[in-house]
Amino acid sequence: MKRLDHYLINKGMKRLKNAFLLSVFLTCITNVLSAQVLTLEEAINIALKNNLDIQIARNNKEASSINNHLSIAGGLPVVSGSATDNQSITNLTQELTNGQKIQRRGNVQNQLNASVSGNYTLYNGFRVVASKNRLAALERQSEQQVNLQIQNVISDVMVKYYDIVRQQGFMETIRQSIEVTKQRKYLMEVRQSVGLANNADTYQAQLDLVASEQELRAQELVLVQSKTDLMNLLTQRADSVFQIRDTILIDSTIQLERVVNAVATNPELRSAEEQIRINEFLTREINAARYPAVGVNGGYNYSRSQSTAGFTLLNQNTGPFVGLNLQVPIFNGGANKRRVRVAEIDTRNATLQKEALVNNLESLAIRAYQSYTNTLERLRAERENNRIAAALLDVVTQRFQQGVGTVIDLREAQRSFVEAGYRLVNLSYSAKVAEIELKRISSDLGR
Repeated sequence: MKRLDHYLINKGMKRLKNAFLLSVFLTCITNVLSAQVLTLEEAINIALKNNLDIQIARNNKEASSINNHLSIAGGLPVVSGSATDNQSITNLTQELTNGQKIQRRGNVQNQLNASVSGNYTLYNGFRVVASKNRLAALERQSEQQVNLQIQNVISDVMVKYYDIVRQQGFMETIRQSIEVTKQRKYLMEVRQSVGLANNADTYQAQLDLVASEQELRAQELVLVQSKTDLMNLLTQRADSVFQIRDTILIDSTIQLERVVNAVATNPELRSAEEQIRINEFLTREINAARYPAVGVNGGYNYSRSQSTAGFTLLNQNTGPFVGLNLQVPIFNGGANKRRVRVAEIDTRNATLQKEALVNNLESLAIRAYQSYTNTLERLRAERENNRIAAALLDVVTQRFQQGVGTVIDLREAQRSFVEAGYRLVNLSYSAKVAEIELKRISSDLGR
């Protein structure tokens, strides 16, 4: 009876194995034909090219670059031209000193005035210099905003990309569990056919198989939604079909001291430093209004007045002019002084915000490094545990095939294998996320 049992089991195992291999082969062929493989580098390049937030940040940088000009700061001459031509009809009444009287209805008059003038500021308390420096700081800040957005987008894409790899790892673990359950179910049916098993074990195997298949379908939904989230980050169609064939590899060489020292290069922190400079230059601009302003102006005037009646029938003036103007602020209720005090407060607040940001970034770096080192230690132990769980499942399965092991032993080994697989994938993903966060803080993602 034992020989018959072993013969039926081995024959069933071969048939099940062949069917499984054929199914895997057909699935791979279908996937290759229907979906393209997306690599991490391709995903990052697509995101950097299409991301709308990056485009907005780049547009803001371009606007800041355009504004960073001496003309915007008020350091170049302003030249303007004007012309007026007035035509009028009046009733004229004049009494001259010689006793002559002039009365005329419908007197036609024309007045034409035209001029070209230019103004140039020679001195206004160095307000032009402060304004130009502020515009340059705004341009540098907008550039850091672009770098910050790029680092954030790369980080988001990498996290979502490896989340898909994690979800695929979960699915692979579930598929392996399903195959073990199918083997157990088939063996139960074979044993039952020769009178070596009861209906309870077969029913339990069937229930376990259905539960695992339902879990696989639920995991497929999670995977599809994760892919949709990645497509959203790449600004692609949400229903785009693609595959990711990758593994989670951890960089185990990161040192906390290097990350903390690199915080100074973080674009968010450098943007905060530029904000301090912007407020300082703005304070100088406001303070410059308390000083006299000296300017020079010049131009060319043309004036012509013509009338059909009256004492003056034609009056025309043309010629250049030049002048020097001086404006001295005397009293405006202390408004400028108050504006300067408010601007100084804004500068102090920007400094405090920068210090708070430094503390926050260093705290994030330390927390991420703690998670990074702890997860790496657990990951090393979990890899060995996963190997043992797989070996245990293989041994218990062989014992069960030989009629030595029990269904309970097989189910327990299968449960341990699935849990170990979940933990291994989760720990790999957690370590990768901590690594990405450390590199984001140190601005090392794009290198």
